Amino acid sequence: MAKKSFVQGAVILGIAGIIIKVLGAFFRIPLANLIGEEGMGYYQTAYPIYVLFLTLATAGIPIAISRMVSERIAVDDYYEAHKVFRVSFILLFCIGIFSAAICFFGAEQLVGFMGNPGARMAMMAIAPALLFVPMQAAYRGYFQGMQNMKPTAVSQVTEQFCRVGVGLFLAYYLISYGKQHAAAGASFGATAGAIGGVVTVVFIYLYMRGSLEHNIQRTKRRSTEKSSSILAKIFIIAIPVTIGAAIMPIMNAIDVSIVMRRLQETGWTYAQANGMYGQLTGMAGPLINFPQVLTQAVAMSLVPAVAAAYKQKDMHFLRENVQTGLRMAIIIGLPCALGLMALSEPIMLLLYPMQRESALSAAPCLFIMAFGVIFLSTVQTLTGVLQGVGKQMIPVRNLFIGALAKVVITYTLTGVESINVKGAAIGTVAAYMIAATLNVAAVKKYTGARFDLMLTYVKPIVSTLVMAGAAVLVHRVCLGVLGNALATLLAVSIAGAVYCILLFVTRSIRREEIVNLPKGRALLKLMDKFRK
Repeated sequence: MAKKSFVQGAVILGIAGIIIKVLGAFFRIPLANLIGEEGMGYYQTAYPIYVLFLTLATAGIPIAISRMVSERIAVDDYYEAHKVFRVSFILLFCIGIFSAAICFFGAEQLVGFMGNPGARMAMMAIAPALLFVPMQAAYRGYFQGMQNMKPTAVSQVTEQFCRVGVGLFLAYYLISYGKQHAAAGASFGATAGAIGGVVTVVFIYLYMRGSLEHNIQRTKRRSTEKSSSILAKIFIIAIPVTIGAAIMPIMNAIDVSIVMRRLQETGWTYAQANGMYGQLTGMAGPLINFPQVLTQAVAMSLVPAVAAAYKQKDMHFLRENVQTGLRMAIIIGLPCALGLMALSEPIMLLLYPMQRESALSAAPCLFIMAFGVIFLSTVQTLTGVLQGVGKQMIPVRNLFIGALAKVVITYTLTGVESINVKGAAIGTVAAYMIAATLNVAAVKKYTGARFDLMLTYVKPIVSTLVMAGAAVLVHRVCLGVLGNALATLLAVSIAGAVYCILLFVTRSIRREEIVNLPKGRALLKLMDKFRK
């Protein structure tokens, strides 16, 4: 198998991720304006439970599929790679049935445990998605193992289109029946999206079936590995990954209970506590998720690339991928973090004009959580590296240590009346900071990678600080003339352009890395013309 950089796959998934998040904004923002903080409280109570079960069902196995397929293709064993896919699909289908049944039939007990019984219908509406998402995860893992990220990207975008369209339509239609019904309608959008994603990825698989079968038929050596052996290897990889991926959703689910109870213990009413939690997770939280999708694209693309290099014992190419991966995470995470911090209040007012008071209250939460984006980007990327070299338990341990700190900090600070729900945001940032530091040390130890201080950290930080200053300056100058909405959009646009220019001026991105981008050679020629 020829060497293949992970960068193109990361760009493809990143572009898809941006489209998905833009569509998500068209979902979350109108939804929050439509059903308000009360409805978002119901929606956000059901959603973390869904994410937890989804994580348990799909977080580890697709990574295992991707890594095992990549390792087999690295030695041209396409037959065994396809067998891994078949076995894992059956496994994921069974897990999906079990997860969906628990969330649907046990909805009342689950949301009751979370202290928000009004979210029962939302939980039931989102439960069927747990049947369909694992099915498409098997296909995605198979394609990712071949370092083909296009099927994943296309199916993700289709899934989001269906989710947004159906979810908003049902929320609007059901709002007259009450906010609990509207939240349930919004939740059902995830089920509709999951169905759309499955149909799309199956169609792509059938379209590519001829070339896939050709590669399988030309495999020189037919392995006699039993399905039970493949299952055992899947579990060896998947269980630690799943545990690691489940840690933060579990902590977020616990957050609901801690935050709701601690706020009420300090004098806030149930309605006020529910509204404040809605501000944290339903209004500020989605903005933090936006940069995540870009760094997650890097991590997903890194796993098969690192696994293939590790299988072939090509340590030089492995270290190149690791170093480039961390630099991409920093280059993406830093501007997102400081940009959101610099314009936290204007951005909240831009996105939630019909909920002005709630938007202003949520702005401090966004400011705090935005700082954590830097560390979350590092955690996600280096977790992919450690999974690729077979050290999947290391990031689990590191994140668990961070999560324990989060519980203590959240419980302590949320009980302080003046800090209130911001304590949960501080706890989250602390968790990722601890996990990121430990992951960097682990990657250095197990891969031998060394990171250029100037290239990896200093140059991106300088570019980001100038960008943040430009954003604040433009917004302040234009606010009185254009109003907040246009001033904020202009500030973000100019700041983004300034940052991109500075990356090239400071040479934070090298020429050989530009070549690896889609249409990279054409971009490089265009840059050279401007330099002349």
